[in-house]
Amino acid sequence: MDSSSKAPEPIQVLFVEDEFLIREWVAQALTEEGFAVKKASNAVEALRQIACGPVDILLTDINLPGGMDGTALARRMRELNPDLPIIYASARATLLEQGARMPGSLVLAKPYDPATLARLLLVALPEAKRPGPAPAAEAAPSAVALEPA
Repeated sequence: MDSSSKAPEPIQVLFVEDEFLIREWVAQALTEEGFAVKKASNAVEALRQIACGPVDILLTDINLPGGMDGTALARRMRELNPDLPIIYASARATLLEQGARMPGSLVLAKPYDPATLARLLLVALPEAKRPGPAPAAEAAPSAVALEPA
C-alpha cells in the first residue's frame, strides 16, 4: 500500500468532563465522528493522559473537582504545548471572564450537540491538522466566544 493512500491519523481529543454520563455520551459520539478520544474526569487524570501521548486539542469543562479547574488545566497544558487548541465547555460559559481564558480558546455553552461539537473541534484546529476542506465559520453556532490568538 502506498503511503499517499493511507487513511489520515484521527484527531486526538483530550476530553475532560466530571459528569460520567456526559463524558461517555460525548466521547462515544466524537468517536463515531472519527476522533480518537482520551477521557478524564478531572485535571489530574488529564495530565496523566497527556503523559501517555500527545493530543491535538483539549476540550475541558470549566468546573472540575479537585484542586485544579478547567482554566488552570488549560494553562498547564499550554505550558506543555503552547500551540494546543483549547475549548472550554460549561453551563456557566458566559461567566468565564476573558482574562481567565487562554488566548485563541473557544468557549462552548452547555448543553451542546455532539455533532456541533465535532464541527467546532475542526474549526479550532490549525489548518494543517484538519482533514479535508476547512469547515465553514457558521459550522460552530454554539460557541459563545472566540478570542483571536
